Amino acid sequence: MIEIENLTKRYGAALAVEGLDLVARPGEITGLLGPNGAGKSTTIGCLSGLREPTSGRVRVLGHDVVRDKRAALAQLGLVPQELALYEDLSARENLEYWGAAFGLRGAVLRNRVEDVLEQIGLGERADERVSRFSGGMQRRLNFGCALVHSPRVLLLDEPTVGVDPQSRVKLLELVRAQARGGATVLYTTHHMQEAEELCDRLAIVDHGKLIASGSLRELHARLGGRDLVQLGGSFAPASVRVALESAREALGEFELVSLDERTVQISLREGSRRLAPLLDAVRSAGGEVRETTLRQPSLESLFIALTGKELRE
Repeated sequence: MIEIENLTKRYGAALAVEGLDLVARPGEITGLLGPNGAGKSTTIGCLSGLREPTSGRVRVLGHDVVRDKRAALAQLGLVPQELALYEDLSARENLEYWGAAFGLRGAVLRNRVEDVLEQIGLGERADERVSRFSGGMQRRLNFGCALVHSPRVLLLDEPTVGVDPQSRVKLLELVRAQARGGATVLYTTHHMQEAEELCDRLAIVDHGKLIASGSLRELHARLGGRDLVQLGGSFAPASVRVALESAREALGEFELVSLDERTVQISLREGSRRLAPLLDAVRSAGGEVRETTLRQPSLESLFIALTGKELRE
């Protein structure tokens, strides 16, 4: 349903996406995760025809988005981060506008608009101006505008950003319902819990490159059951690196995730039992530890281990 092959996108000298490969299947929700600036929105832009790739191929339902854009986008629904609504129109009029833009007419359009209003829980407010809606209601309508033409592929770029808990629950139910109906969903989010609960498969990008993909279980296996320990304080990186290598027997199998003057991040087995030799090694190198954080194996710890950053950064 979605095929991205060796996608590269440049903005002048800046490289936003580099050699990205990704496949998304029918009936699955694929989470596209990465820190800010990783290339997620650019990838969504190339898939939706809003950005033209510098090189590589992007196909939707087998249609090339550049060479056969109309056919590729006919079965695609986009929910952008920014609201794509006309605030001086009603919810019903917004849905009618977008349905007509995709060729729906007459009774087919009217029936589809009523169906979507019911799905997004705005049936009783259908004829009110959007400007009077709460943020959560506007987000639900924004989602509905992408559904009105019954697309087989959905691109959701941070669809729950800034919404109240009740609206978030409703939006996530809508996403699951689309996947159960056979749609392919590509979903970007900054909420780890959303990604863990919602997505069938995950693709993690950083600096424009795909660095890991697979099911949550497959990605967890990459950590090998290791914990992630983060030390905050004041460190001399070169000395700490040497000290850690010298303490490898006491620390066991470990990987140095990131190291600078303020932070040491290391993944290792049985992190809670190995804190003492880890702290001894760092202090022997002249490091001053002011804060210690231990994360059990999770999507968040995996993400940090792969990128060196938290998702919200």
